[in-house]
Amino acid sequence: MNLLHMKYAVEVADTHSLNKAAKRLYVGQPNLSRAIKELESSLGITIFERSSEGVLLTPDGEIFIRYAKSILKQIDDVEFLFTKERTEKKRFSISVPRASYIADAFAKFTTTFSLGDKAELFYKETNAKRAISNILQEDYRLGIIRYAENYDKFYRESLEEKNLSYDLVAEFHYVLIMSKDSPLASLDKITYDDLRNYVEIAHADPYVPSLSFAEVKKEELPDGFARRIFLFERGSQFDLLVQNPECFMWVSPIPEELLTRYNLVERECEENKRIYRDVLIHRKDYRLSDIDKRFIELLFEAKKAIIDPMM
Repeated sequence: MNLLHMKYAVEVADTHSLNKAAKRLYVGQPNLSRAIKELESSLGITIFERSSEGVLLTPDGEIFIRYAKSILKQIDDVEFLFTKERTEKKRFSISVPRASYIADAFAKFTTTFSLGDKAELFYKETNAKRAISNILQEDYRLGIIRYAENYDKFYRESLEEKNLSYDLVAEFHYVLIMSKDSPLASLDKITYDDLRNYVEIAHADPYVPSLSFAEVKKEELPDGFARRIFLFERGSQFDLLVQNPECFMWVSPIPEELLTRYNLVERECEENKRIYRDVLIHRKDYRLSDIDKRFIELLFEAKKAIIDPMM
């Protein structure tokens, strides 16, 4: 019996819908249907039947799902037993937006391990869609997603549908950063018109739900700026800002130490009213480990020191 197919069946039973289950599992509906048929064939029973009310369990299906949930719970318990803090190798994994306060928290987090500790730490910067996908595919245990507040309802409903827990980490306006040598640095407050002839550095993979990339660019990156440079790597973005005083970038508030290191300054834009939210997510059935909790504590400390003073 395939354990993955068993998980699929439990998801279908919980949602009463192949379509909803496929979305929550991030698999194609034809592949999900095929997996369920293979499972039913291997067991010699019919687990589901279609009706006007959706996909319902047969009597055999109800018995199977009850046992399947028990088996999967025991597997989770065994995994937890042998991967919690007293195990030989600790594991931490998180997908995050490109944010200096989060990177600052992670850097401090890496210093909390003793010299003899065996640990694997995974830290990936990506957009909200991929962060959610990483958790659902079980590559990453934690995620932080960023979105504009007008998409709050969409994300809350989407996360609930995917059985993901979510907790607000921070709310903020984007600020501008540029080289100390930039003419913009001499301005205390900056307007959109002040930016027209300068070069904007932008993330190359913005994500807005239900919009094409062309529409995302229009939503997140309005027209009117003379030039844009799209980059994936945050380090490259800082290097460009240092090397080219004509460049600027929209970011969440940045630690003073980082600004000093790269000879940058941070400025506010009076016309920028949009609020963004960073939200911590994980599977609802995932129990946070001690090292997860250690990182989260440092994350909120960084948020308090770097984000809160700007609000």
